[in-house]
Amino acid sequence: MELLFLGTGAGSPSKTRNVTSTALKLLDERNEVWLFDCGEGTQHQILKTTIRPRKVTKIFITHLHGDHLFGLPGFLASRANQGGEAPLTIYGPEGIDRYVRTSLQVSQTRLPYQLKFVILKNPGVLFEDQTFKVSFGLLNHRINSFGFRVEEKPHPGELLIDQVRAAKIPEGPLYAKLKAGETITLPDGRQFDGHDFIGAAKPGRIVAIFGDTRSTDRELPIAQDADAIVHEATFGPEEAALARQYYHSTNIQAARLAKSAHAKQLLLTHISARYLGKNALMLQTTAQQIFPATRLVHDFDEIPIPFAQGGPHNETLS
Repeated sequence: MELLFLGTGAGSPSKTRNVTSTALKLLDERNEVWLFDCGEGTQHQILKTTIRPRKVTKIFITHLHGDHLFGLPGFLASRANQGGEAPLTIYGPEGIDRYVRTSLQVSQTRLPYQLKFVILKNPGVLFEDQTFKVSFGLLNHRINSFGFRVEEKPHPGELLIDQVRAAKIPEGPLYAKLKAGETITLPDGRQFDGHDFIGAAKPGRIVAIFGDTRSTDRELPIAQDADAIVHEATFGPEEAALARQYYHSTNIQAARLAKSAHAKQLLLTHISARYLGKNALMLQTTAQQIFPATRLVHDFDEIPIPFAQGGPHNETLS
């Protein structure tokens, strides 16, 4: 599981940051890539990465401002031109289906794959299968904006080989049966329950990805105990009044959320073009004073999401 940032800017593209799009790479887990927002130029950004558009099976749109969705029609068309045939589902606020269908119809673009829309209405569980659960919640922006919580299901425990060998169980197919939790009977009559030879399940990972928002109590359930929080930092530490006026967040508000949620790491994105060089780094360093495991991300940063090794992460990220 990895996060790849395709665009980390706010409002308009700049020379150093494209507008918002984040890829959650689940290639090992399910051989898929999920996109969160698809700002203008996202398909160009993808060309500079190892992502194959046909691997993108789900796109989650946080809200309907242009810097989060103007790249969607172009990406869908390019996915078709590059061999994409598997169905694709777009999750987004009311109106996302009309925007996409109108764009495709006016441009006479025909897709060879099934395109499905899921309209976000009542917050709750959006998608769930044997490997992942995705839920969403309403934030506080000028228009409906949502945050997504991606929860990986626990991984089964490993077979405790040393204990199996100590019981003098012959190697071979019996090991697979024990790993599956079955009860086996040896030729000498001894019986063993596979559950007695399986270690503890490994907790899955949690990623919280937020759309544009004022600081709000609605964020905490989405962010709680996350291994990684992706949050906007459109405004700096002294600009809380401006952030509230324009329905955005400061880097400090994002850091306080991560601390309250007992998160492992905070990844700051949606950075205004006003912040360059030392000013941009200031967004990271001042947030680290509240939540040390904060990182200001840039376009094409790739962040692995490791399995938890204990309590909240307290080291400073560089």
